[in-house]
Amino acid sequence: MFSFFRKKVFLIDHLEGFIDIHNHILPGIDDGAKTVADSIAMIKSFSEFGVEHFVATPHIMHNYYPNNAQSIYAALDNLKNALLAENLKHISIEASAEHMIDDNFETLLDSGKVMPMKNDYLLVEMSYLQPPINFEEAIIKTVSNNYYPILAHPERYSFLRSRLQKYREYKKNGIYFQMNLLSLGDYYGKEVHRLLNELLDEDLIDFLASDIHNMVQINALKKITVSKKNIERLFPIINNTIETFY
Repeated sequence: MFSFFRKKVFLIDHLEGFIDIHNHILPGIDDGAKTVADSIAMIKSFSEFGVEHFVATPHIMHNYYPNNAQSIYAALDNLKNALLAENLKHISIEASAEHMIDDNFETLLDSGKVMPMKNDYLLVEMSYLQPPINFEEAIIKTVSNNYYPILAHPERYSFLRSRLQKYREYKKNGIYFQMNLLSLGDYYGKEVHRLLNELLDEDLIDFLASDIHNMVQINALKKITVSKKNIERLFPIINNTIETFY
């Protein structure tokens, strides 16, 4: 009887048919799913609210997660076999990577060992605390190699808080921004949530994704409610993500 006064809606109720372009559901190769069973549990949970298409993006991070095409596709094949065994043939999953811009990133670019997504988009990240000294050069080299850099979770970089002009400069330099769905709640803290809203106000977000690592995060995602105003602002970004990567 009080539905008339309800000002917020559950985020997941508006994600049916979405394609998740940033997640850590491949088993055993980074800080995401540890086992195939973990991966399957996460995928089944996503499918409960209509998300059945994925681009898996395990970390490529020098000296921490030294993944490459061989390790990533091996994990993908392992998961795909498990999906068939579980009769989850309707699940679509491809593989790319989340590339840390570190001292090895440009070497990967030069040797053609990066793992882009569809249409040559390349998902990149950096330290949350400070930018890498080679960030500008790495982005220039990414673009010169005919890739379109997508900066993962721009709202989570603490050194960029209160520096909206820097975000504008990144955009002018050809960087796309991918927001984490969990940032729409308080999962990462109120400062991240505040910055996210500023980026939305500036119309700087291009794509959405989950960046899910485990079931704890999926359960947190299921609880997120957003204002009707924010849902309306998210619709074009949701649609752009689907249209670009589906």
